[in-house]
Amino acid sequence: MVNLYERSFVSQLEKRLFADNPRIQVLVGPRQVGKTTGIKQLLVRYPFASHYANADDLLNTDRTWLLEQWQKAMSLSGQALLIIDEIQKVPNWSETLKSLWDKDHNAIRVVVLGSSSLQLQKGLKESLAGRFELVKSHHWTFHELKIAFGYDLERYLTYGGYPGAVAYEGDFDRWYAYLKDSIVEAVIGKDILLNRKVGNPALFRQAFEILCRYPAQEISYTKLLGQLQDRGNTDLVKYYIELYSGAFLIHPLEKYSAKSYLARGSSPKILIACPALYAMNEGPHILDDPEKRGRIFEMAVGAQLRQLMGDLYYWREKNLEVDYIYKYRGSVYAIEVKSGRRKSSKGMDTFMERFPSANPIIITPDNFPMFSENPHKYLDTVTHLTEKTETR
Repeated sequence: MVNLYERSFVSQLEKRLFADNPRIQVLVGPRQVGKTTGIKQLLVRYPFASHYANADDLLNTDRTWLLEQWQKAMSLSGQALLIIDEIQKVPNWSETLKSLWDKDHNAIRVVVLGSSSLQLQKGLKESLAGRFELVKSHHWTFHELKIAFGYDLERYLTYGGYPGAVAYEGDFDRWYAYLKDSIVEAVIGKDILLNRKVGNPALFRQAFEILCRYPAQEISYTKLLGQLQDRGNTDLVKYYIELYSGAFLIHPLEKYSAKSYLARGSSPKILIACPALYAMNEGPHILDDPEKRGRIFEMAVGAQLRQLMGDLYYWREKNLEVDYIYKYRGSVYAIEVKSGRRKSSKGMDTFMERFPSANPIIITPDNFPMFSENPHKYLDTVTHLTEKTETR
């Protein structure tokens, strides 16, 4: 059934490819979320000639192979489309692509993608500045899994994020093994440790397990460091989190402040990229614990907010807090997540006193499906309804 569902990045790519003189389109995102499937859906309805090549199909690839693929696309007529999958496996791919693009980029459309987002992003920074646009394919949202697999909220909060794992949900041990071997270990072992300098791989893996224990929780770098079984410093912890964020696994949120230097120096709020990454370490019965259920629901809301354009923060002042502060197109949304846990509303009240132009938003399990379907539309609708109520 997953092959019938089309993710939003497919139409986004299609729109960009039909623009005049489009840049190189670079599709990045987590492993195993359907990037290649989406590309094949795009190819089916692309109205002009196309050439798809996968660097993973060959034991040895080099710049000559990439040049060969480029020439095949150049030989096609019309607005020919060249797609290179797993391009990060081609040595010096970004330098070669830059050279080819600068010489002939008006003749064809180009999309590149790969399983290792860290390697792709490194190549982009080194050689392709000004020549590309990023298209991000994130973890599957609740709305997507509901449409494609009939998920309800309980199932999403336990298993949500990876469509390839759906077939194994009836056997938790098998489901866990799939996530650990095919996703987490592939990201850590292949994408990060083979391409970034990490002095102690065992400590790095331990850091991931520790970070996954704190979904949607603020925690100091010093406290995180204290749980690692080795000496280090806070810069080491920050570096580890930076690598996990670049690989679409864990994201740190800064504290919202009118003064940017205070935000940069704050303790991070740990945002795990999808519920499955929490459940794989906590077991299949996490929702039986009200505290964990509340945390994972708050995390699920934050994870979808993190997928949107704009900037995401949290706010805290002493014992007062607001779960998320979302900035987009000049608007500020103060978002409080309520899931049954007893939470004071004083944080929201205080924040609105300090920032009266912000828009207060409450997200609960009841309205989460509407939010997940179209977050921006939901935020705008609630804001307009609130404004109408206040003017009466």
